[in-house]
Amino acid sequence: MDSIKKAAIVLNGFIHDFATGYWLSALIAIYLLHGFRGGIPEVTVILSGIERFFFWNTVGAAAAIFATGGMRSFTYVNNFYGPEAERTRRRMLVIKHVLLLLVVGAGSYWGYCTAWR
Repeated sequence: MDSIKKAAIVLNGFIHDFATGYWLSALIAIYLLHGFRGGIPEVTVILSGIERFFFWNTVGAAAAIFATGGMRSFTYVNNFYGPEAERTRRRMLVIKHVLLLLVVGAGSYWGYCTAWR
């Protein structure tokens, strides 16, 4: 049972990291496709559809990020580095996640505005 739990923790972390990379990659794809739209008017309709596809993928990736991130918070070993380091680590994690929430929100809003422009 312990090995199954460890494998689930590793898989959860992998999905979290993969979804984060995919979210950013999909935003980059929207940016690049949007640039091509202006240069080639004949393909604007096609590229707009592809941009929207990538936007909805960012929504799914963000959902996976939040779900696996929530599960990840239960898998950290308490006091691994000692009580003082643990307090600092937790404080830094809160700051990191507030900043990342702002980045994901702003990036997703930008992706939406760009894909439907």
